[in-house]
Amino acid sequence: MKSDFLIKLVRARMPFGQYKGRYITQLPVHYLEWFNRKGFPKGQLGQYLATMYEIKTNGLDQILRPIIQQFRNRNE
Repeated sequence: MKSDFLIKLVRARMPFGQYKGRYITQLPVHYLEWFNRKGFPKGQLGQYLATMYEIKTNGLDQILRPIIQQFRNRNE
């Protein structure tokens, strides 16, 4: 995993669907579970969603908090 992957993850937004515009880190677990069942999209978005699925389903959300505080654009 590249060292800047988590920084890019916390800045990424959902580009389509019901949660369009929301940060990937803000997606509800049931939505990530749906993608896990149906298949994650290809490419970087799929990697972000699969990573967020693993983080949330394993109760590891807290590992992202310092990254979000430091690297998410504050004027959004």
